[in-house]
Amino acid sequence: MFYQEYPPHPALARHVACVWAARAPGGGPAHRVLPDNCVDMLWQDDGQAGFAVGMMSSAILVASARPVWTLAVRFKPGMAGSFLALPMQEITDQRADIDLLWERGEAERLTDALWTGDAPVRARLALIERALLRRLRDGGDDGASTGLAQRAIAALEGSGGEVRVAALAAQLGVSRQHLAAQFRQHVGLSPKLFARICRFRKATAAIKAAPAPDWVQLALACGYFDQSHLIHDFQEFCGSAPERFHFSNPTVA
Repeated sequence: MFYQEYPPHPALARHVACVWAARAPGGGPAHRVLPDNCVDMLWQDDGQAGFAVGMMSSAILVASARPVWTLAVRFKPGMAGSFLALPMQEITDQRADIDLLWERGEAERLTDALWTGDAPVRARLALIERALLRRLRDGGDDGASTGLAQRAIAALEGSGGEVRVAALAAQLGVSRQHLAAQFRQHVGLSPKLFARICRFRKATAAIKAAPAPDWVQLALACGYFDQSHLIHDFQEFCGSAPERFHFSNPTVA
């Protein structure tokens, strides 16, 4: 399987983590996609409309019967709303067709342009970036309204998901209920679930880097109370135990 990430256009860097391209060979085993606290928009060469994939609270399996090219953009947490113009919790654990979120003619023109001709991958991704820049220019940046959510995201990510939500709300000078409501609207998850996925991502990275993990120490280092809490999150977010995840993702020397 081919997969490549590229840095976004500088004018999109505040909102976009990367643009990316992938080619799945088709007919092989399903690919497991883990929660990553991001929203993606994808276009595939199957004749269908592009679609947005909301924040994920568990892993999904992606399979294709035939080879499929995918071109996509991955938004930074809390930033997809500048381009989709809907509360992010409405698409959590779901996908929504772009032609239902954007003006249909605009969505169709972009889809046609992406798969017409033989332009290189990076040039096709630039078409997506130009469409995003137009929407940012025409619709305006909702950065002011997402300020609270962005401050919360920075604190949660900076602590590796270890800061308590009640303490975070007090630090930001708002009630826990107000923080949760704003976070769901602009991010798509509750702050507590976002923090758990931060810890889970930290743990998956540590497991991939460790040839022979000490599971108790790894759990503590990643912010878990004990190994059983680590196992619980892996079962919920990955569908397997940490040991099985380690076996299926061997350390590369």
